[in-house]
Amino acid sequence: MKNDKNQLTWLMVSLIAFNMVWGLGNVVNNYAQQGISVIVSWILILALYFIPYALIVGQLGSTFKESGGGVSSWVEKTSTKRLAYFAAWTYWVVHIPYLAQKPQGVLIPLGWALQGNGNFLSSLSMRDIALLSLVIFGIFLYLSTKGLSALKFIGGLAGSAMLVMSLLFVLLAVGAPFINPNMTFATSGMDKLSTYIPNFDFSYFTTISLLVFAVGGAEKISPYVNQTRNPAKEFPKGMIAMAVMVGLSAILGSVAMGMLFDSHHIPADLMRNGAYQAFQMLGESWGLGNLLVIIYALTNMVGQIAALAFSIDAPLQILLNNADAQFIPSWLRKRNKKGVLVNGYLLTGVLVSLLIVLPIFGISEIDGLVVWMTNLNAIVMPMRYLWVFLAFMLLTRAWHKYKDAEYTFVKNPKVGFVIGAWCFLFTAFACILGMVPKVDYATDPAGWQFSLLTNILTPLVFIALGVILPVLARRETKKARQQ
Repeated sequence: MKNDKNQLTWLMVSLIAFNMVWGLGNVVNNYAQQGISVIVSWILILALYFIPYALIVGQLGSTFKESGGGVSSWVEKTSTKRLAYFAAWTYWVVHIPYLAQKPQGVLIPLGWALQGNGNFLSSLSMRDIALLSLVIFGIFLYLSTKGLSALKFIGGLAGSAMLVMSLLFVLLAVGAPFINPNMTFATSGMDKLSTYIPNFDFSYFTTISLLVFAVGGAEKISPYVNQTRNPAKEFPKGMIAMAVMVGLSAILGSVAMGMLFDSHHIPADLMRNGAYQAFQMLGESWGLGNLLVIIYALTNMVGQIAALAFSIDAPLQILLNNADAQFIPSWLRKRNKKGVLVNGYLLTGVLVSLLIVLPIFGISEIDGLVVWMTNLNAIVMPMRYLWVFLAFMLLTRAWHKYKDAEYTFVKNPKVGFVIGAWCFLFTAFACILGMVPKVDYATDPAGWQFSLLTNILTPLVFIALGVILPVLARRETKKARQQ
């Protein structure tokens, strides 16, 4: 008889995965960049990228079910400790822009909850926004050294509530025309197929990094592969069910956005205020006033606070908990009497603070800041997905050693290698083209130049720091031997 822990059904797995991967922000941000034509983009990205990505994660998780280090463990098992270090470093360092954006994620819903509009940050200078963001980040950097298990628990509940709000948004928007038959759709031509076909030009391909960012993170699902009753059948069924749920949420959510916001004249503040404005419109349509927007704002704020606290500590622990002295110098591995990674937190604080302050020198207003920071995350965060696909490609090279996993995505190693290579190259392609600024050069040449420079330099600096640490570790080891 199987252990009780192996009792997850495919439906449970799909719901867990959906909660990990999806959120309303994915719909709003991608609609802001592609308009109503994003619906076709969602269908393509899910079929050609997301489903194989999730199933690749399933096979890696099943093959290395005893490995607690996630992606870095998979890389170490299939290659070398050096590559495993770089995988762990990448997993940590890509969270720096994510952390730098979180204070905005606290301030924006706070303004909506208190004022019922998005004017709070609009009235502040970039310097004031940076100062407020530094204060918020500093507080949570300090608190995370004390342990925030209660906040993380509340954040988990808020995350589930956000998922409910995302689904509620779709249901309320789709149902609004039945409540108000006179409702006019903001986007014209929604009854014509041509409205939904993207223009596959260079500008379009610069936006796909945000789609990749939206559906990424499937490696978090790996611990659940072997907790299903029958991994070979239950896990792929769960992943396909999850992809269907993501697809329906993305498509119906984008249709809802098209009903509320003109796809041909997308508001400049849509990334910042779109979700709140949408709930405000729906609240008015359903006779609920500002109730929906206040609930959404408060739920989002608590979720953002918890994500900020959790994302400071968890990636740092993954990098430094079992850090190899061959690659990471002792000063970075140092802990105080309470076991806190003092210099790890200090390094995190310095890098995040630099990214928070940097926009003062090239961005003039809050909407430009939100667009820049969102797209920077879409360039940097998928760098960690590359290691997932590399590990899978390496796994196919050592097929004879690992062919007995409980769940196998593909049984032919050559086919597996091709699929892994496709996902790797597509991710890299999206990240590189995503570096092209989403700013109109004619109207804001300084902002365009700032965005291009920072979009290129940020990942390069992160990679350089990862290369420098092993050099410092070797010097330290050499010096210790000479003494």
